[in-house]
Amino acid sequence: MKRIIATIALLALTPSASANDSSAAVGVGGLELTQNNAISIDSEDLFVSRGLVKVKYRFTNRSNKDVETLVSFPLPPLPWGIAPYLSEQGYPDWNNLRFSTKVDGKAAMLTRVDRVEVGGKDVSVRLEQLGWPVAYWENYEFMERLIGLPEKQKAAALKEGLLRRPKDDPKSVEPAWQLVTHITRKQIFPAGKTITVEHEYMPVAGGSVGGALVAEYRKNPEMRFADYAKQYCIDKAFLTGFDKAYATKLKSYNAKGADYSGVPHMEHWVSYVLKSGANWKGPIKDFRLVIDKDKPENLMSFCGTGVRKISPTRFEMRKTNYEPAADLDILIVEFFDPEKS
Repeated sequence: MKRIIATIALLALTPSASANDSSAAVGVGGLELTQNNAISIDSEDLFVSRGLVKVKYRFTNRSNKDVETLVSFPLPPLPWGIAPYLSEQGYPDWNNLRFSTKVDGKAAMLTRVDRVEVGGKDVSVRLEQLGWPVAYWENYEFMERLIGLPEKQKAAALKEGLLRRPKDDPKSVEPAWQLVTHITRKQIFPAGKTITVEHEYMPVAGGSVGGALVAEYRKNPEMRFADYAKQYCIDKAFLTGFDKAYATKLKSYNAKGADYSGVPHMEHWVSYVLKSGANWKGPIKDFRLVIDKDKPENLMSFCGTGVRKISPTRFEMRKTNYEPAADLDILIVEFFDPEKS
Protein backbone atom coordinates (compact mmCIF):
# COMPACT_ATOMS: atom_id res chain seq x y z
CA MET A 1 0.00 0.00 0.00
CA LYS A 2 1.43 3.36 -1.02
CA ARG A 3 0.60 6.41 1.07
CA ILE A 4 0.74 9.93 -0.31
CA ILE A 5 -0.10 13.33 1.04
CA ALA A 6 -2.62 15.29 -0.98
CA THR A 7 -1.59 18.67 -2.37
CA ILE A 8 -1.61 21.74 -0.18
CA ALA A 9 -4.60 23.03 -2.10
CA LEU A 10 -6.70 20.93 0.11
CA LEU A 11 -5.83 22.25 5.26
CA ALA A 12 -7.73 20.61 7.70
CA LEU A 13 -6.15 20.21 10.03
CA THR A 14 -4.01 18.50 9.32
CA PRO A 15 -1.90 17.53 9.82
CA SER A 16 -3.56 17.16 11.57
CA ALA A 17 -3.81 18.61 10.34
CA SER A 18 -5.49 21.61 10.86
CA ALA A 19 -9.16 24.51 15.26
CA ASN A 20 -11.64 26.79 16.88
CA ASP A 21 -10.97 30.45 17.47
CA SER A 22 -9.02 31.09 20.64
CA SER A 23 -6.74 33.57 22.33
CA ALA A 24 -3.13 32.62 21.96
CA ALA A 25 -2.09 30.26 24.42
CA VAL A 26 -2.24 21.65 17.36
CA GLY A 27 -3.80 20.55 14.55
CA VAL A 28 -4.54 22.33 11.37
CA GLY A 29 -7.99 23.68 11.20
CA GLY A 30 -8.27 26.00 14.04
CA LEU A 31 -7.36 28.54 16.62
CA GLU A 32 -6.38 27.82 20.19
CA LEU A 33 -6.79 29.99 23.23
CA THR A 34 -6.22 30.14 26.93
CA GLN A 35 -9.28 30.03 29.16
CA ASN A 36 -11.39 33.17 28.71
CA ASN A 37 -14.22 33.79 31.17
CA ALA A 38 -15.49 37.05 29.71
CA ILE A 39 -16.22 36.12 26.10
CA SER A 40 -18.97 33.69 25.08
CA ILE A 41 -19.62 32.06 21.71
CA ASP A 42 -23.24 32.73 20.81
CA SER A 43 -22.99 30.74 17.59
CA GLU A 44 -20.50 28.86 15.43
CA ASP A 45 -21.29 27.94 11.81
CA LEU A 46 -18.61 25.61 10.46
CA PHE A 47 -18.20 24.27 6.91
CA VAL A 48 -15.56 21.65 6.14
CA SER A 49 -14.56 20.04 2.85
CA ARG A 50 -11.29 18.78 1.37
CA GLY A 51 -10.83 22.05 -0.50
CA LEU A 52 -12.22 24.69 1.86
CA VAL A 53 -12.86 25.42 5.52
CA LYS A 54 -15.09 28.31 6.53
CA VAL A 55 -16.23 29.21 10.02
CA LYS A 56 -18.34 32.09 11.28
CA TYR A 57 -18.62 33.00 14.96
CA ARG A 58 -20.70 35.43 16.97
CA PHE A 59 -18.85 36.42 20.15
CA THR A 60 -20.26 38.47 23.02
CA ASN A 61 -18.23 40.18 25.72
CA ARG A 62 -20.28 39.54 28.87
CA SER A 63 -18.17 41.84 31.02
CA ASN A 64 -18.41 45.62 31.51
CA LYS A 65 -14.88 46.18 30.22
CA ASP A 66 -13.31 45.93 26.77
CA VAL A 67 -11.21 42.80 26.38
CA GLU A 68 -8.11 42.88 24.18
CA THR A 69 -6.35 39.58 23.50
CA LEU A 70 -3.94 37.95 21.11
CA VAL A 71 -5.71 35.35 18.96
CA SER A 72 -3.55 32.66 17.42
CA PHE A 73 -3.97 30.12 14.63
CA PRO A 74 -1.28 27.48 15.32
CA LEU A 75 -0.11 25.36 12.40
CA PRO A 76 1.28 21.86 12.85
CA PRO A 77 4.99 22.02 13.69
CA LEU A 78 7.48 20.92 11.06
CA PRO A 79 8.46 18.19 10.85
CA TRP A 80 5.23 16.61 12.04
CA GLY A 81 3.75 13.15 12.63
CA ILE A 82 3.33 12.16 8.99
CA ALA A 83 6.97 12.82 8.12
CA PRO A 84 7.63 9.25 6.88
CA TYR A 85 5.07 9.76 4.10
CA LEU A 86 6.34 13.13 2.90
CA SER A 87 9.48 12.07 1.06
CA GLU A 88 7.90 12.38 -2.39
CA GLN A 89 5.65 15.35 -1.73
CA GLY A 90 7.85 17.59 0.38
CA TYR A 91 6.67 19.52 3.44
CA PRO A 92 3.65 21.81 3.22
CA ASP A 93 4.18 25.46 2.36
CA TRP A 94 2.14 27.44 4.88
CA ASN A 95 2.14 30.40 2.49
CA ASN A 96 -0.44 28.50 0.43
CA LEU A 97 -3.09 28.42 3.15
CA ARG A 98 -4.80 31.52 1.79
CA PHE A 99 -5.95 32.18 5.32
CA SER A 100 -8.20 35.20 5.75
CA THR A 101 -10.13 36.71 8.65
CA LYS A 102 -12.95 39.24 8.76
CA VAL A 103 -14.27 41.00 11.86
CA ASP A 104 -17.74 42.46 11.39
CA GLY A 105 -17.19 42.15 7.66
CA LYS A 106 -13.84 43.97 7.55
CA ALA A 107 -10.53 42.25 6.76
CA ALA A 108 -8.34 41.79 9.83
CA MET A 109 -4.58 42.35 9.84
CA LEU A 110 -2.75 39.05 10.41
CA THR A 111 0.85 38.45 11.49
CA ARG A 112 2.90 35.31 10.92
CA VAL A 113 5.20 34.29 13.78
CA ASP A 114 7.81 31.51 13.37
CA ARG A 115 9.59 29.92 16.35
CA VAL A 116 12.15 27.13 16.48
CA GLU A 117 11.29 25.05 19.52
CA VAL A 118 12.32 22.05 21.57
CA GLY A 119 9.68 21.17 24.12
CA GLY A 120 8.21 24.67 23.92
CA LYS A 121 11.59 26.39 24.40
CA ASP A 122 12.87 28.74 21.68
CA VAL A 123 16.25 27.43 20.45
CA SER A 124 16.72 29.58 17.34
CA VAL A 125 19.66 31.52 18.84
CA ARG A 126 21.37 28.29 19.90
CA LEU A 127 21.01 26.76 16.42
CA GLU A 128 22.49 29.93 14.92
CA GLN A 129 25.46 29.66 17.28
CA LEU A 130 26.06 26.07 16.17
CA GLY A 131 25.52 26.90 12.49
CA TRP A 132 22.78 24.26 12.26
CA PRO A 133 19.92 24.85 9.78
CA VAL A 134 16.36 25.25 10.99
CA ALA A 135 14.86 23.34 8.04
CA TYR A 136 17.14 20.33 8.40
CA TRP A 137 14.65 18.16 6.50
CA GLU A 138 15.62 20.10 3.37
CA ASN A 139 19.36 19.92 4.02
CA TYR A 140 20.75 16.49 3.14
CA GLU A 141 24.37 17.64 3.59
CA PHE A 142 23.66 18.58 7.20
CA MET A 143 22.00 15.25 7.90
CA GLU A 144 25.05 13.47 6.54
CA ARG A 145 27.31 15.71 8.63
CA LEU A 146 25.20 15.01 11.71
CA ILE A 147 25.91 11.29 11.42
CA GLY A 148 29.64 11.99 11.48
CA LEU A 149 29.65 14.27 14.54
CA PRO A 150 32.13 13.30 17.26
CA GLU A 151 30.48 11.26 20.01
CA LYS A 152 31.31 13.92 22.61
CA GLN A 153 29.46 16.57 20.60
CA LYS A 154 26.52 14.22 20.05
CA ALA A 155 26.31 13.54 23.78
CA ALA A 156 26.31 17.28 24.58
CA ALA A 157 23.55 17.97 22.03
CA LEU A 158 21.52 15.03 23.36
CA LYS A 159 21.80 16.40 26.90
CA GLU A 160 20.80 19.85 25.67
CA GLY A 161 17.75 18.36 23.94
CA LEU A 162 18.75 19.46 20.44
CA LEU A 163 19.21 15.85 19.33
CA ARG A 164 17.38 12.65 20.19
CA ARG A 165 17.69 8.92 19.58
CA PRO A 166 15.32 7.54 16.90
CA LYS A 167 13.06 4.78 18.23
CA ASP A 168 13.90 2.52 15.31
CA ASP A 169 17.67 3.15 15.58
CA PRO A 170 18.70 3.91 19.18
CA LYS A 171 22.39 4.09 18.26
CA SER A 172 21.85 6.97 15.84
CA VAL A 173 20.81 10.60 16.41
CA GLU A 174 18.37 12.99 14.75
CA PRO A 175 17.33 16.64 15.22
CA ALA A 176 14.74 17.24 17.93
CA TRP A 177 13.73 20.82 17.13
CA GLN A 178 10.60 21.87 15.27
CA LEU A 179 9.57 24.95 13.33
CA VAL A 180 6.36 26.21 14.94
CA THR A 181 4.29 28.75 13.02
CA HIS A 182 1.38 30.84 14.34
CA ILE A 183 -0.89 33.23 12.44
CA THR A 184 -1.89 35.84 14.99
CA ARG A 185 -3.97 38.97 15.36
CA LYS A 186 -4.90 41.42 18.12
CA GLN A 187 -8.64 41.33 18.84
CA ILE A 188 -10.73 43.77 20.87
CA PHE A 189 -14.05 42.55 22.25
CA PRO A 190 -16.08 45.65 23.20
CA ALA A 191 -17.76 45.58 26.60
CA GLY A 192 -21.31 44.21 26.47
CA LYS A 193 -21.31 43.90 22.68
CA THR A 194 -21.43 41.13 20.06
CA ILE A 195 -19.03 40.86 17.11
CA THR A 196 -18.90 38.52 14.13
CA VAL A 197 -15.61 36.81 13.20
CA GLU A 198 -15.16 34.82 9.99
CA HIS A 199 -12.22 32.64 8.95
CA GLU A 200 -11.57 30.96 5.61
CA TYR A 201 -8.65 28.85 4.40
CA MET A 202 -7.63 25.91 2.25
CA PRO A 203 -7.01 22.81 4.38
CA VAL A 204 -4.06 20.46 4.22
CA ALA A 205 -5.70 17.08 3.78
CA GLY A 206 -3.94 13.76 4.15
CA GLY A 207 -4.67 10.78 2.00
CA SER A 208 -3.67 7.36 0.78
CA VAL A 209 -3.95 5.36 -2.43
CA GLY A 210 -5.53 2.14 -1.22
CA GLY A 211 -5.68 1.85 2.51
CA ALA A 212 -6.65 0.08 5.70
CA LEU A 213 -10.30 -0.30 4.70
CA VAL A 214 -9.64 -3.16 2.29
CA ALA A 215 -10.80 -6.42 3.90
CA GLU A 216 -7.40 -8.12 3.73
CA TYR A 217 -5.76 -5.18 5.46
CA ARG A 218 -8.46 -4.95 8.12
CA LYS A 219 -7.49 -8.44 9.25
CA ASN A 220 -3.79 -7.59 9.45
CA PRO A 221 -2.84 -6.57 13.03
CA GLU A 222 0.02 -4.43 11.71
CA MET A 223 -2.51 -2.13 10.02
CA ARG A 224 -4.04 -1.26 13.42
CA PHE A 225 -7.48 -1.05 11.88
CA ALA A 226 -9.17 -0.89 15.30
CA ASP A 227 -7.47 2.45 15.97
CA TYR A 228 -8.39 3.67 12.49
CA ALA A 229 -12.03 2.67 12.99
CA LYS A 230 -12.16 4.39 16.37
CA GLN A 231 -10.68 7.65 15.06
CA TYR A 232 -13.27 7.94 12.28
CA CYS A 233 -16.16 6.05 13.94
CA ILE A 234 -16.21 3.46 11.15
CA ASP A 235 -19.13 1.11 11.78
CA LYS A 236 -20.44 -2.12 10.22
CA ALA A 237 -22.82 -0.24 7.92
CA PHE A 238 -19.94 1.80 6.49
CA LEU A 239 -17.81 -1.30 5.96
CA THR A 240 -20.71 -3.09 4.29
CA GLY A 241 -21.09 -0.16 1.91
CA PHE A 242 -17.36 -0.06 1.23
CA ASP A 243 -17.11 -3.81 0.59
CA LYS A 244 -20.07 -3.65 -1.78
CA ALA A 245 -18.60 -0.73 -3.73
CA TYR A 246 -15.19 -2.40 -3.72
CA ALA A 247 -16.59 -5.60 -5.24
CA THR A 248 -18.66 -3.72 -7.79
CA LYS A 249 -15.76 -1.56 -8.93
CA LEU A 250 -13.39 -4.50 -9.12
CA LYS A 251 -15.84 -6.42 -11.28
CA SER A 252 -16.35 -3.37 -13.51
CA TYR A 253 -12.62 -2.77 -13.98
CA ASN A 254 -11.85 -6.39 -14.76
CA ALA A 255 -14.76 -6.54 -17.22
CA LYS A 256 -12.77 -4.11 -19.35
CA GLY A 257 -10.07 -6.73 -19.78
CA ALA A 258 -7.86 -5.44 -17.01
CA ASP A 259 -6.53 -7.59 -14.20
CA TYR A 260 -6.53 -5.64 -10.98
CA SER A 261 -5.63 -7.31 -7.71
CA GLY A 262 -7.12 -4.39 -5.83
CA VAL A 263 -9.50 -1.53 -6.50
CA PRO A 264 -7.90 1.89 -6.97
CA HIS A 265 -9.46 4.03 -4.29
CA MET A 266 -8.30 6.90 -2.14
CA GLU A 267 -8.87 7.48 1.55
CA HIS A 268 -8.83 11.22 2.28
CA TRP A 269 -8.45 12.58 5.83
CA VAL A 270 -9.47 16.04 7.00
CA SER A 271 -9.14 17.24 10.59
CA TYR A 272 -10.39 20.27 12.48
CA VAL A 273 -9.60 21.22 16.07
CA LEU A 274 -12.87 21.68 17.96
CA LYS A 275 -11.83 21.29 21.59
CA SER A 276 -10.51 24.83 21.94
CA GLY A 277 -14.13 25.99 21.59
CA ALA A 278 -14.61 24.83 25.18
CA ASN A 279 -12.24 27.52 26.47
CA TRP A 280 -14.68 30.40 26.23
CA LYS A 281 -17.27 31.46 28.81
CA GLY A 282 -19.85 28.67 28.88
CA PRO A 283 -20.77 26.34 26.02
CA ILE A 284 -21.29 27.27 22.35
CA LYS A 285 -24.93 28.28 22.42
CA ASP A 286 -25.73 27.42 18.78
CA PHE A 287 -23.35 25.12 16.88
CA ARG A 288 -23.84 24.08 13.25
CA LEU A 289 -21.50 21.84 11.26
CA VAL A 290 -21.79 21.08 7.54
CA ILE A 291 -19.42 18.60 5.87
CA ASP A 292 -19.20 18.17 2.10
CA LYS A 293 -17.90 14.84 0.75
CA ASP A 294 -17.37 16.30 -2.76
CA LYS A 295 -19.16 13.65 -4.84
CA PRO A 296 -22.47 11.81 -4.20
CA GLU A 297 -20.78 8.43 -4.78
CA ASN A 298 -18.06 9.08 -2.22
CA LEU A 299 -18.28 7.40 1.19
CA MET A 300 -17.75 9.38 4.39
CA SER A 301 -17.39 8.63 8.09
CA PHE A 302 -16.79 10.83 11.14
CA CYS A 303 -17.77 10.88 14.80
CA GLY A 304 -21.00 12.79 15.33
CA THR A 305 -24.55 12.40 16.57
CA GLY A 306 -27.81 13.70 15.15
CA VAL A 307 -26.30 13.96 11.67
CA ARG A 308 -28.70 14.44 8.76
CA LYS A 309 -28.25 14.58 5.00
CA ILE A 310 -29.13 17.97 3.52
CA SER A 311 -27.94 17.48 -0.09
CA PRO A 312 -26.41 14.71 -2.24
CA THR A 313 -22.95 15.59 -0.85
CA ARG A 314 -23.57 17.52 2.38
CA PHE A 315 -24.34 16.44 5.93
CA GLU A 316 -25.35 18.64 8.85
CA MET A 317 -25.01 18.37 12.62
CA ARG A 318 -26.54 20.93 14.98
CA LYS A 319 -26.06 21.28 18.73
CA THR A 320 -27.18 23.72 21.41
CA ASN A 321 -25.10 24.51 24.50
CA TYR A 322 -22.29 22.49 22.92
CA GLU A 323 -18.97 21.88 24.65
CA PRO A 324 -16.68 19.97 22.24
CA ALA A 325 -14.93 17.07 23.97
CA ALA A 326 -13.02 15.85 20.92
CA ASP A 327 -11.64 17.17 17.66
CA LEU A 328 -13.19 16.47 14.27
CA ASP A 329 -11.62 13.77 12.07
CA ILE A 330 -13.26 13.07 8.70
CA LEU A 331 -12.67 10.10 6.39
CA ILE A 332 -13.76 10.42 2.75
CA VAL A 333 -13.41 7.42 0.41
CA GLU A 334 -13.24 8.03 -3.32
CA PHE A 335 -13.13 5.30 -5.98
CA PHE A 336 -11.58 6.05 -9.35
CA ASP A 337 -11.06 4.31 -12.68
CA PRO A 338 -7.31 3.83 -13.24
CA GLU A 339 -7.86 4.04 -17.00
CA LYS A 340 -9.04 7.62 -16.56
CA SER A 341 -6.60 8.73 -13.91
